[in-house]
Amino acid sequence: MSDTDPPLSPDSDAAWRRPANQVSLPEVHRSVVVPSNASFWRKLLAFSGPGFLVAVGYMDPGNWATDLAGGAQFGYRLLCVIMISNLMAILLQHLCIKLGVATGRDLAQACRDHYSKPTVWFLWILCEIAIAACDLAEVLGTAIALQLLFPKISLVTGCIITSLDVLAVLYLQNKGFRYIEALVMTLIATIGTCFAAELIFSKPDLSGILLGFVPTPHIVTDQKMLLVAIGIIGATVMPHNLYLHSSIVQTRKYAQTPEGKREAIKFATIDSSTALMFALFINAAILILSASAFHWSGHQDVAEIQDAYKLLSPLLGVGTASILFAVALLASGQNSTLTGTLAGQIVMEGFVHIRLRPWLRRLITRGIAIVPAVVVISIWGEGKTTELLLVSQVVLSMQLGFAIWPLMRFTNEKSKMGPFANPLWIRILGWTTAAIIIVLNVKLLFDTFMPEAVLKAVYGALGLATP
Repeated sequence: MSDTDPPLSPDSDAAWRRPANQVSLPEVHRSVVVPSNASFWRKLLAFSGPGFLVAVGYMDPGNWATDLAGGAQFGYRLLCVIMISNLMAILLQHLCIKLGVATGRDLAQACRDHYSKPTVWFLWILCEIAIAACDLAEVLGTAIALQLLFPKISLVTGCIITSLDVLAVLYLQNKGFRYIEALVMTLIATIGTCFAAELIFSKPDLSGILLGFVPTPHIVTDQKMLLVAIGIIGATVMPHNLYLHSSIVQTRKYAQTPEGKREAIKFATIDSSTALMFALFINAAILILSASAFHWSGHQDVAEIQDAYKLLSPLLGVGTASILFAVALLASGQNSTLTGTLAGQIVMEGFVHIRLRPWLRRLITRGIAIVPAVVVISIWGEGKTTELLLVSQVVLSMQLGFAIWPLMRFTNEKSKMGPFANPLWIRILGWTTAAIIIVLNVKLLFDTFMPEAVLKAVYGALGLATP
């Protein structure tokens, strides 16, 4: 790994191969003090923040295209998929909290301390590709929002402008972790306010919405609906969030005792679950808005963000509807870039113990995202942005299983987690969640890359229509 790696610990067969002698995000590690004798609400306030940084990944621009397509094509029927995806996310983020608090390691460090060197490098490269893909969606989302709000700005110029957010990230990191959390919460509130207004404008059918949260067999039997449902799940659960959350939960300074860790897990889980309910509201609001505005008005083919922007105000009869939509998209893109910076730092330091200056790390990651976006837009035109978003989500889905599997394995082992190892019911729920996500994403990759002849042969043998 590197010359500065600590020696292997003698109890490698029973627990970790290396001792936990390095901290994650050292500049903010245990920087937020949790009062020991405070009330429930004051402690909850001290722990509140990291969950909202994680929730950002569940409402980033990569989710918008799938939610828009789901609402326009199928009305409210895929709301249950968003709800199920969110419940999966709540469980997975809870396991990240447990890993970070119980072991003092984030997921990247845990992989490095458990697996062999070739495996660690393989996982690291996959994760870096996933972060670059996620960053690509954020760059495109922000650039599209800037162009919608300021038509004279081209998408290429918008992509280049997004590189300037590194200055905001560096400034906030120097001020303290609470400032980053405050900005993220403000941007989430902005997105939520915009969509609350959009829902009022669109006047959705309440009974239809409630029925949409009830799962039906049609989601599986209807191949077109299943394909969109898989896209929603793949766009919702982000692999880099698992690395991010297991690290930033350690920014809190709590008692390093079994009681203190148990309390930290409880409050951090409340914070995370509450924040993810905000993500559920926003994703559901995008789908509900799309269904109300497009599904019953003869615009069921709307899938691109630009098309939705152009149609919202005319269809809803409210001049500000399109502007609010673009403002929410801009806030979503900017929010995602903040958390993407932290995730990139955590992954590089955790897997291979390479520490770069934050501004250099951010510029490298942002450059990897901007270059393909600028090249594709310059050569093939701005109409290819939706395809780029789709590619970014496919790349993310390829990496997801490689993050969930070690998370489940580590949190299930008592030798690694001690008294915080998962009980049987969480193991069953966790592995079921992992299996569903991995199988659906394998299907998405299979449908995306296999030749049509192979797809017809396989689906024909199963008695299913070719997607």
